Amino acid sequence: MKYYIIAGEASGDLHGSNLIKALKQQDPEADIRCWGGDLMQAAGAHLVKHYRNLAFMGFIEVVRNLRTILRNLSFCKKDIIAFRPDAIILVDYPGFNLRIAQWAKAQELRVIYYISPQVWAWKESRVNIIRNCVDKMLVILPFEKDFYKKWDYPVEYVGHPLVEVVNEWQVQHPHLQKSNTIALLPGSRKQEILKKLPVMLEVSRFFPDYEFVVAMAPGMEKTFYNNLLSGYQNVKAVTGKTYSLLMQSVAALVTSGTATLETALFGVPEVVCYKGSTISYEIAKRVIKIKYISLVNLIMDKPVVKELIQHELTVQNVKEELQDLLTHTGRIEQMKQDYVALKNLLSEGGDASFNAATSISNFLRGE
Repeated sequence: MKYYIIAGEASGDLHGSNLIKALKQQDPEADIRCWGGDLMQAAGAHLVKHYRNLAFMGFIEVVRNLRTILRNLSFCKKDIIAFRPDAIILVDYPGFNLRIAQWAKAQELRVIYYISPQVWAWKESRVNIIRNCVDKMLVILPFEKDFYKKWDYPVEYVGHPLVEVVNEWQVQHPHLQKSNTIALLPGSRKQEILKKLPVMLEVSRFFPDYEFVVAMAPGMEKTFYNNLLSGYQNVKAVTGKTYSLLMQSVAALVTSGTATLETALFGVPEVVCYKGSTISYEIAKRVIKIKYISLVNLIMDKPVVKELIQHELTVQNVKEELQDLLTHTGRIEQMKQDYVALKNLLSEGGDASFNAATSISNFLRGE
């Protein structure tokens, strides 16, 4: 079988790589072409475009880069036609992937979506595009099955792929122990890092007995971080070692997204930090309909972790929350209990990558 897989972010690269491995286990002759990153390439796919050249964050940033996005769409369509895949597999990244889905349906190509766009958060009308253009939807969040049910669109819950990733990593690295380390996970795009990391770094001045360690985004220039870290005594940066960092951390300051879930699965008390451009935030505030921005709170449907959003993301607020996480025993224990419940909930589907690959293979065989 020939597969064309499109992922546009670091998390998509991770989950896409594990899906590729699972597909190749079931179909050793699988020919896979992809948009993604180093992990998908290492898993055996031919990498066409790297996600670091694709990811634009926020409404204003998308408008500014519209020409580039349109060029990428045009190139992608031509590349798919030349490759002639048996199926296109889309991994999240909705702004781009839903346009490809609409086009692919018109070309009578089979479209499979692995990791649903967050249509339950905003632009719910996009479900109509999904219903019309996506032949098979595989979801990884438990509540998504009920969401799509109300739209009379059958989807398959395969479990969350991060559970298997984190479990496997912990088994392979049992020697790593907790230390006086605070993890800083400010995101993977320059725009978001510039908004959040300076606030996180300022907080380090109030905790001289702790080492603050920044997890650098893969593919990002070290000089970019060096300029931001200059002048801070108890701060350093690492690259490609996020999981090692989380294993050794007693607390974390984390931007919204997959990183909040990874931090929870490692059992690290966290504060969720989010700040976007003023215009993007004001637009988002009017169209996003969810109670929480972190996956941890969304899945558990309660405020397990503190979210400091936009104007609330100040040095003073982050300092107070971090101090609480380091000293308030009752709060730490409650958060860790909630983390266990979260992991159990996400484990109900089993091995997500294996389940997804099996479902895709069965679907393409008409079973």
